[in-house]
Amino acid sequence: MTTTAPLMNQALGLAAQALYLSSPNPRVGCVIAASDGTILGQGFTQQAGGPHAEVMALRDAQAAGADVRGATAYVTLEPCAHQGRTGPCCDALIAAGVAKVVASLEDPNPLVAGQGFARLRAAGVAVEVGPGAAESRELNIGFFSRMARGLPWVRVKVAASLDGTTALTNGASQWITSAEARADGHSWRARACAVMTGIGTVLADNPRLDVREVPTPRQPKSVVLDSRLETPPDAHLFAADRTCLIYAAGPLDPGFSTRKAALEARGATAVLLPGSAGQVDLHGALHDLAQRGVNELHVEAGYRLNGALLRQGLVDELLLYLAPRMLGPGRGMADLAPLESLADGLALEFHSTQMIGPDLRVLARFQHPPWF
Repeated sequence: MTTTAPLMNQALGLAAQALYLSSPNPRVGCVIAASDGTILGQGFTQQAGGPHAEVMALRDAQAAGADVRGATAYVTLEPCAHQGRTGPCCDALIAAGVAKVVASLEDPNPLVAGQGFARLRAAGVAVEVGPGAAESRELNIGFFSRMARGLPWVRVKVAASLDGTTALTNGASQWITSAEARADGHSWRARACAVMTGIGTVLADNPRLDVREVPTPRQPKSVVLDSRLETPPDAHLFAADRTCLIYAAGPLDPGFSTRKAALEARGATAVLLPGSAGQVDLHGALHDLAQRGVNELHVEAGYRLNGALLRQGLVDELLLYLAPRMLGPGRGMADLAPLESLADGLALEFHSTQMIGPDLRVLARFQHPPWF
């Protein structure tokens, strides 16, 4: 009876423990086992600059006094083959004397992309690829997006009533959904590399865009789309010491440079990306975020920015929290143009549904791109 499935499942469980930790590096788990299935060492990727999963598993085995020579390493992504802030994991496994590596997927990073497997095979290490592939890809959906498309995986979060209202006509929106839903939403913030909103939300709600409702070892970057740099220097965004990026359309009035200097004095980085009609180039902003190592981008914005992202085909999935109440006329989820035909509507697929307290959480995705 093969031991591959349970040991790879254990490695995937370890990878999930890196969900809030390893970005921008992928979430990887590793289990090293003897031929009879006895676990000798295990670990998962640490914070950026820290040890990868394979090294953590080797250290765990060493601490236990276990000999890994001739053992099999079950790892949820191809061992890296390049020197970054840490050394190549494939070399560490070779030096330790493992006999076989079972990996879920080839690493899409061009610096690896099969080279780790090649070096293992050249050293006489047997390599098997495939077990746990779908689960590993799902855990690292943003990393694969950034490597394959040069864009982050974009998730738009919306809290609404059953009839789609996200705010009353007077702007009141706190709180449509429950405390349980808000805490769950913070867990999705925590797994993201960055949380983005628009200047309208900043001026109306003065959000912090940080993670407060759940424990997290790191805070995501905060990102604001602010064409004219109207973000107040005393905004709550600057309350914590973390990266804040503000994308603007460029100097549109004499006070632009003064406002830019004031925001930069608060630690923000202002990036000028002029698009059409005096607005920020949204595709350019997403590409820039990917260049800065953003794998998953979590958007919590108003219906105008939601609509702009949807109209330009820049959204990968919608994270909807639906409260069991009807609120009537008010602001909707997204500012989309009226349609002449039902066939012209944006088509999504339900990926998952779950009750969160009294509310329904729906994760809906657009059709999977070819790289997925």
